[in-house]
Amino acid sequence: MIENIPAGTGEMRVAKKRVLLLSEGFGAGHTQAAYALSSSLRKLSPDVQTRVLELGSFLNPRMAPLIITAYKKTVVSQPRLVGLVYRHQYKKSLNRLTTLALHRLFYTQTRNILRQLRPDLVVCTHPIPSAVISRLKRLGLHVPLCTVITDYDAHGTWISPEVDRYFVSTPEVMRKLRARGVPVSKIQVTGIPVHPNFWEHPGHDEIREQFGLKPIPTVLVMGGGWGLMNDEVIHRSLTDWREKIQFIFCLGHNDKIRRKMELDPRFNHPNIHIFGFTREIDKLMEVSNLLITKPGGMTCTEGLAKGIPMLFHKPLPGQEEENCQYFTAQGFGEPITSLDVVVKWMNRLLYDFPEIVRKRQEHIHNVARYYPLQSAQSILDILEPNRVLS
Repeated sequence: MIENIPAGTGEMRVAKKRVLLLSEGFGAGHTQAAYALSSSLRKLSPDVQTRVLELGSFLNPRMAPLIITAYKKTVVSQPRLVGLVYRHQYKKSLNRLTTLALHRLFYTQTRNILRQLRPDLVVCTHPIPSAVISRLKRLGLHVPLCTVITDYDAHGTWISPEVDRYFVSTPEVMRKLRARGVPVSKIQVTGIPVHPNFWEHPGHDEIREQFGLKPIPTVLVMGGGWGLMNDEVIHRSLTDWREKIQFIFCLGHNDKIRRKMELDPRFNHPNIHIFGFTREIDKLMEVSNLLITKPGGMTCTEGLAKGIPMLFHKPLPGQEEENCQYFTAQGFGEPITSLDVVVKWMNRLLYDFPEIVRKRQEHIHNVARYYPLQSAQSILDILEPNRVLS
């Protein structure tokens, strides 16, 4: 599409393509993937305009936080129930009753959003908006729909005939989609999109100065909102090493746990740093030598981009188990099956540190095969099939 500039300017202006990225707030990874795609698209092309929305929160700002909070409480307090539901629905798309309910909740408002924003392409990083847009397409909406599967597994709720392209993390996820009847022409292995900053490796001295860190073996602990920070056993084990190892605890929006830790004498130490929400996890990963985390798809992929070894804390039944199994099999991490695993890695940081650094550099060297910008590149190819990128 070309817009004419008023006579006398002697120039033509290319209209920017519009990409609408839809997510939901059930776990930060889905929305992080949407923002990562937005950043990557702008990095690759000045001719693309993006908008990121958490659909439920945008349309129902009062109700959505209550639903998300209830979901988090269920995940933390009843993980076995979550796992049973995940497995029961594993090979099933969203049923007719669920899609009808989503339709009644979202149809009119979502249709109005699309009419207002007029996107050239819709990208969904969560199954719910993907199902909503799929039903709108069945009812006559004409817009390409891409769905980014943000885990290392392929749950049935992601699948809909109206999806024009699936972006998946690995060839194994591609095989799972094909086994469920998705045409190979609709699937592209792109890796899970993370912010471009995670693929960069800035100087460590500047980062340490910014955060008041020492140049000693460093462990980054994440997962404040999902139960990890309540594990007293893990805490006691880690703080036993605080004289020789530096610990960074990132608690996200979990202010209750952050305040509790700040008042605990065990964490009142020069080698222990406690952070709330920060947008600079990429920098903290860069200067850390070990990541302890819940195995969410986004966090694991960010760790992969940084080449940092990972320890996985109590994977939730379902997608976290699948993520954990994949990264363990690839040699990028290990589940914390006992405190012996923690002790082993603390000793490695102290007595085998050069080997940890060497292996990390090796991982960083090989990480290009995980397609750092491929999702964004593929979107541009759909928007402008004849475009030649430098």
